[in-house]
This record gives sequence, C-alpha cells and structure tokens, in this order.
Amino acid sequence: MGKKIKKEVEPPPKDVFDPLTIESKKVATVVLMLNSPEEEILAKACEAIYKFALKGEENKATLLELGVVEPLTKLLTHEDKIVRRNATMIFGIMASNNDVKKLLRELDVMNSVIAQLAPEEEVVIHEFASLCLANMSAEYTSKVQIFEHGGLEPLIRLLSSPDPDVKKNSIECIYNLVQEFKCRTTLPELNAIPPILELFKSEYPIIQLLALKTLGVITNDKLSRAMLRDNQGMDHLIKILETKELNDLHIEALSVIANCLEDKDTMVQIQQSGGLKKLLTFAENSTIPDIQKNAAKAITKAAYDPENRKFFHEQEVEKCLVTLLGSESDGTKIAASQAISVMCENLSSKGFFNHQGIPQLVQLLKSDNEEVREAAALALANLTTCNPTNANAAAAADGIDPLVNTLSSKRDGAVANAATVLTNMATQEALRTNIQSRDIMHALIGPLHSSNIVVQSKAALTIAATACDVEARAELRNSGGLEPLIELLRSKNDEVRRNASWAVMVCASDELMAGELCKLGALNILEEINLSVSRKNKFSEVAYNKLLNNHLSLKYSQTGYLSSTNIISDGFYDYGRINPGTKFWPLKDLCLQEPNDLRTVLLVNNKSDVSPPSTEDKSSEVGYGRSISSSSSLRRPSREKASAGFGSPIEDKSEPASGRNTAASKSATKEKASRKSKGKKEEEKQKEEEEATVVLRWAGEGNTDKEWSPPADPDFCVYVYEVTKSILPITNTREQIETLAKYVAEKMGGKIPKDKLQDFSWELHISELKFQLKSNVVPIGQIKKGIFCHRALLFKALADKIGLGCSLVRGEYGRAWNEVKLMNESQKGVIGGLPPPEVYIVDLIFHPGALMKLKSKEADRYRFL
Repeated sequence: MGKKIKKEVEPPPKDVFDPLTIESKKVATVVLMLNSPEEEILAKACEAIYKFALKGEENKATLLELGVVEPLTKLLTHEDKIVRRNATMIFGIMASNNDVKKLLRELDVMNSVIAQLAPEEEVVIHEFASLCLANMSAEYTSKVQIFEHGGLEPLIRLLSSPDPDVKKNSIECIYNLVQEFKCRTTLPELNAIPPILELFKSEYPIIQLLALKTLGVITNDKLSRAMLRDNQGMDHLIKILETKELNDLHIEALSVIANCLEDKDTMVQIQQSGGLKKLLTFAENSTIPDIQKNAAKAITKAAYDPENRKFFHEQEVEKCLVTLLGSESDGTKIAASQAISVMCENLSSKGFFNHQGIPQLVQLLKSDNEEVREAAALALANLTTCNPTNANAAAAADGIDPLVNTLSSKRDGAVANAATVLTNMATQEALRTNIQSRDIMHALIGPLHSSNIVVQSKAALTIAATACDVEARAELRNSGGLEPLIELLRSKNDEVRRNASWAVMVCASDELMAGELCKLGALNILEEINLSVSRKNKFSEVAYNKLLNNHLSLKYSQTGYLSSTNIISDGFYDYGRINPGTKFWPLKDLCLQEPNDLRTVLLVNNKSDVSPPSTEDKSSEVGYGRSISSSSSLRRPSREKASAGFGSPIEDKSEPASGRNTAASKSATKEKASRKSKGKKEEEKQKEEEEATVVLRWAGEGNTDKEWSPPADPDFCVYVYEVTKSILPITNTREQIETLAKYVAEKMGGKIPKDKLQDFSWELHISELKFQLKSNVVPIGQIKKGIFCHRALLFKALADKIGLGCSLVRGEYGRAWNEVKLMNESQKGVIGGLPPPEVYIVDLIFHPGALMKLKSKEADRYRFL
C-alpha cells in the first residue's frame, strides 16, 4: 500500500468578503446599517430599532435625533417583504411622537404608508400601517393628506379584516378623519355604514365604542342617517340599549339615536319599535350624568314632532325633565333645559311648567356656567312667549334680577334669550314697572352695541316693550341708549331695522324725546329707509310720521299738511315746500342769515319774556326773544295802548282794524314826520338806534350771556289774547269758525275782491319787513297784508290756541287753506247711524267766514284758481 497523501483545501477567491458577525451595542451604529444594501442586515437592523423604540418615548426621540426617519422612508417601498414589514412596524409606533409626525408630513410619505394597506400585503403590515395612519390622523394637516391620497377607501375595507388590531386601528383612523366635513360626506359613497355596524359584533369593547363614536359624528349628515336606517342600524342601537352588559356603550348609543331622530322616517321607525319609551326609561332611571344628558338630548330631538310631544306629555316627561334640572352635571342641566324649551310647544306641557320648572330655571340663571344660563334663558323665553301666566310665575320666582344680569353675559344666545323673556314680561304693566325699576335701560346698552344681529334685534324689541313711560325713556336717554338705537336703523338686517324702528316709534311718544331723536339724525335715517321699497317697513313709516308730528315745521314743509291733531306750538315756522332728502334748516340758522330773495319764513311764537310796560316807560320794549322796541317803525302803538300793556289790550273803535295804530310802511313814516317837523331829527336818530338794536338782538349779538331763543311776536300775543277772550266763549262751532275767519282776514288786510287780488301788494309789504328785520324770518303777527299762505297759517295757529279743530293744507303757487269738519245742521239731535261730518274749506280772502264744501266748485276755485 502506498502512503496516503492529505488533500489540500482550496483557498477562497480573492474577490469575496469573508462573512463577519458583529454585535452592536450602540443604536447609532444600527441606524447607520439602514443604508446597507444587504436585505438581511436591513431586516435585522429594523427589527432591533423596532424593539428599541417600543421601550418608550425617550427612545423614539433619540432615534429621531439620529436621523432614523429618512432612511426608513425609503425602506417602505423595498422589494423584500421582511424589510418592508419591519420598516412599517417602526413607523407604526414611531408616529405617536409629535415631532416624528411633523417630519413625516414634511417628507410626504403618506402615499407610501397607504400603499401598505393593499389586500396582498400581510396582516402585520396592515396592522402597523393602519396604526401609523391612526396616529397621524389626529392632526388636521395629516387628515387632509390621508383623504387626498385616497386613504379612506382601503381603511373602510380593512374594517372587515379578521385581525382585531387592524379593525381597531382602521376605525380609529376613520373616526379621526370624519371630524372633517369632506371626509364625513364621502363615507356614504363608499358604503361605510354596513362594515361599521358589523363592528358591534366584536368582542372588544374599544372597537364597539369607536364604531359608535364614528356613527355619532357621521349621522350629523342626512344621507348617512338614511343609510343607517336602511341598514337596520336603529335595531342594532336599540339592542345595545336593551343589553345591560353593554352599559358602557349606552352613552354613545343614545347620542347616535338623538342624531337619527332628526330624520322623519327614522322617527317613525323608533316610534313603532317602542324606542321613545326606552329613552324615557334611561332619562328617569339612570344615575350616570352622561346617559341622562344624551337621553335628554334624544328627547329634545324627538319632541320637535307634535305627535311625539303629545306622547311624551302622556308619559309625564315633564316631571323627569324637572328632576334633571337638579342634576349636579351642567351638561345634564343644559340638555334638560333644551328639552323643556321644545316640549313647551305643547300647551299642556307649558301649563305644567308653570307650577314646576320655572323656579328651577330661574335658579339656573344664577349659574357660573354661561352655557347653563343660556339654556335656562332659552327655556324661559319659550315658556313665557304668549303666556302671561308663565311670565308672572317667572317674576314671582324672583327672575327679573337674574334676567337683567344675564344681559351682560358673554354668550350672545344668553343675552338674546334673556331679552326675549323681559320683553314677554313687559307686556303686563305691573311687571313692566318692576323691570323698569331694575335699571333695565342701562343694562340694554351693551346688547345694543353687540355685533350679533339676533342680540341687536332682541335688545331693540325689549326697548320697544319697556320704554312706554316718560321716566323709562328719560333713563334710556340719560344712559346713552339713543345713539346705538338709532345706529341700528342703518342695519342691513330686516328684523333689526324693523325692531329698531319700533323702538324709535315708542320713544318718539313725547316731544322731548322726539326732539332728541331728530337731533341725532333719526328722522333723516327713517326718511332714507322709507324711500327704499326693500328696506322700509310699517314701523319705520309710523316712526317717521310720529317724529314728524313732534316736528311740525318739517312735517308741513315735507307733506304740506297738518291735521287737526297737529297742534301748532310756539316756535313753529313755515320754511316752504321741500323735497325728501333736502336739508331742513334750523330756525336759529335761518334767523342768523342775511335777507335774500328766497321765500319768507313765517314764524309762530306766542312766548314773550317781557313784562307789561308802565306809563312812565315810554320806550318800553317787547323783545324778539329778548327786547325789541315796540315803538319801532314796524309797530308804533299809541302811548295809551302801550300803557295798557301786553295781556290787557284796550278796545278802541277809533283804532284801525288791528286794534292798534300801525305804521309799517315807509310812506306812513314820512307822512307822520311831515306832520311833526318838531323833533324830527331826534325821532330819526331814535329810529336808527332801535333798528340797530333789532338786528343785533335778532342775530343773537349784544347779549352772549343768554341762550338764543326765537324772536318774539308781540302782535301775535295780542291776537291770542283777543281770540281767547272774544271767540273761545262762543258755543257754536260754525259761528266760532266764521268769527275767527273774519278776524284773521281783518288782521291781514281785510276782504279782497277777486278782481282786485292781483292788485293786493302784499309782496312789497313782506319785502319791507324782511329789510327792516334784516332776516328772512318774519313773525306772523307782523304781517298786516297777507295772502292765502299767511292767512291760513294764522287761522290754524289761532284755532289751535282755542281748541278749534282745523287742518292746514298747502297748495300750489303760494296757495294754502284750512279744512274744518262740521255736522250737518239737519242731523243734529238724531241718535245713531249718523254719517261722518262734512269737510269744509274756510274762505279767508274773498268772503271771509264763508264755508265751502270740500268737493264744491267754489272750493276748487279757491284752492286752484
């Protein structure tokens, strides 16, 4: 045998790397391995990183600092399943870190994660990919990215996965997504309701709870409610309520049912299945606040249907709701208050709460929780609407003070509801007086300034209801409430504008307030509103007319008509016809203007601050609001007449028709001067001084310490005295009218024949007055030669002083006339069935004292020819 020869082992090829086993104890080293091209190293590195991240949040933060996210994103699309699976697992748990979420959004990896939900992928990949999406979907931006990359559809598909973790992660992600409107409205298209309902069969409570929460959100959408009904969803929900073992799901199940009750068909389905009775049972018997709250919410939704309200009333739901008002949970109190506000649509229920419920609701108005106060105020608002008994009950429960305090609430709903209750109370005088005593006007200032149109509207309506007394209106004015109220007239909202107009109408009931409203621009705003067909309303028109009735000068200029109820007062002036929107100048401004060729402004003023002159004071002065010489060239009474003084004129048949010597024209002055040459220079000098005094005092100069007042009219004061003394005692109305007409004509130049009308030189007389007074404003008593407009105004002014009813009508071309109403003589003494009085026009020109029927030819000629 030969000797055995040992076979030599061949050395490995020189270009092959010998296998190397490395044991790394640093996570940074493993992170570097993620860039390796070897699949086995990548898989083991990912597995090691997953285990490290699983240990806690600090490890996740460490991995983020080491830059683990960027290389991992590339591994999500790796060809090797194990590498891809392990990388997905890391992302699943790392995505719970907020900084990781932010980085993932920036790297735009959502499409790669959603791709792992494909049906062919392993269950483990499904689990961790859905976990990653569930963590990411907690933030709005990620929700949008998931939805835009089509993540909703594969998530819905995974609801049918056999793995409970996949189901849990998928439904959690869907629940987060449907918080957004677009996602919520897309679910019905993807037929998501059936797989969600199937989750009720899961043995895991968290999955059932997430399914119910998701339904609680998506059933806010009408289409989803219909789909839930069509898939027998209500049966599933009722079954959950009937199962005591599922009591941890009852809260959410009741919430879903409450939403579904907004659907009429679902309502019928619940009625037929006895679901309403179950709702009452939960509300009455449960001691869990959230169950009570959701049961009350469901009752609220169901009670919008009249038949359901009737059913609930028969089951005495009111007692249950009153009990819930005493719950320690604010949420339950709110839900019970809302249920009461709906149930009181049933009149029987409304009556029940009169005895029970209202005192508890008043107590809730004192709660520190603003939402509780709002809900309680809403219930009281509905209970007291058109129900004086309930309004009295609320007041008897000491509800006025907390209601007034609620007007300062930070919640607009609470303020609006409290204002509504106060408005309902204020319809009763006793309660209104009580409300006014609680400084209500001051409390309404804040709501008037609110930017919420409902609050604005309710606040204005409350003012309309409570400002019925002079004291209340004065309080509103003193509290600074008129300015914001008038500002609401400019609102673009119809209801706000309407209620503000209503309030202004009420406030304009007295002259002082009406004047203040006009100063603040209410009249101009209302005029502008009424010129618009779309913006005007009945209250704006009435408010405008009411303000005009307290500003008769403007009314006569705009409308050309004053009724018998429009009593001319001192300070009235006829500015002439103006068109709507034209500026109406105040009397003071007109008095301070220089005379011009514009129409004469006629002033009516019976006020005088002068005392009767004595015989020793030969130069006694009767002022134009101050003191103007009565011996001026305008009016020169005899010394005897002057000694009689204002208020006691002496009748002298030798006097002219006016009862005084008048020398208004320059020609009369010259004639008198020629007869008395002695002392001529002294008289002319005195005249000039007097005229200068007139002008200064007229313009408000020379006495700046006193407040400006309208020019006085001593002649008109005498007219009023004479008419009161001689015409007022006459008992026959027709005779009063005729006598007054003759008196007016006598003072204005007497009877004028028709053929002499053109020769009646009244224009020259008026021009002389304007020149002498240095103003366009002429007191009516100074006019001794007057035509239609002058005589009609004087007749109306004097008639109003003695209570003789007549109207003043402006015509064309300077015409004006007075209309009076008289019973036919043949009808006097007849009882019952009397026709209305006939209207006559009073002749003050051609046949002073004659009465012409309104529709007669004579009246037409008087007015128009």
